[in-house]
Amino acid sequence: MKLKAYHINAFTKQLTGGNPACVIRLDKWLPDSTMLAIAKENAVAETAFFVELEVHIHLRWFTPEIEMDLCGHATLATAHCLYAHLGYKKRIIHFETLSGRLKVCCEEGFYKMEFPTREGVPAELPDTIAKALNILPKEVYKSRDYLLVYEAQKDVESIAIERSFFDEINLDPGGVIVTAPGNTYDFVSRFFTPQASILEDPVTGSAHCTLIPYWAKKLQKTEMNALQLSKRGGEIGCIFKKEIVVLSGSAITIDKRFIAL
Repeated sequence: MKLKAYHINAFTKQLTGGNPACVIRLDKWLPDSTMLAIAKENAVAETAFFVELEVHIHLRWFTPEIEMDLCGHATLATAHCLYAHLGYKKRIIHFETLSGRLKVCCEEGFYKMEFPTREGVPAELPDTIAKALNILPKEVYKSRDYLLVYEAQKDVESIAIERSFFDEINLDPGGVIVTAPGNTYDFVSRFFTPQASILEDPVTGSAHCTLIPYWAKKLQKTEMNALQLSKRGGEIGCIFKKEIVVLSGSAITIDKRFIAL
């Protein structure tokens, strides 16, 4: 049995930018252990598997370690795969996922994704996170992830993580977002996951489910442009609609290959 895997960079048009994902179409679900093994072998932040059932497409995401409840960049990559390579004709894709139904459409080369809002609530900074950081935040919030707010973009650029402390944290399946006002973007961010083979995620769509409501209220804006400040980097268009957030970005296919089972 051979599976075709599409290697796609999301939230970028650059061959070396954005967040890489592998996208694999299935006729039926494989055992979870098999999908996790494939994700581990792919060695990218997320591998997306999807099965077309009736009018909806069922979508699941796996890191090299676990199955995720929500992933933005691999959803965008899957939409790109459907439109660019598999001849999908409908204007809107309806994905059934662990986080409910997600809608994605393609407009003028940009993919717009409707995701659930995950607004953070004020929280105390855990000692393990504080010990792992070289710069402490001015505000802390908690949703699925911890949201740490800083004064300026240079603070976010300068964040360093001490893994010996950081990996003591169990946030499965969450992580730590660091953010600040941007110099040329409305806001910037970075995202770190404890106990993961990939410490810093290049571009994290799901983190913007928490970032967007925070910055929409802070900046008194419902439409914003964001930049994730990883080495690869990625741009995210952001719209706040209270119960949902709309993330938009582009994608580029890097290669296609077969995986033998």
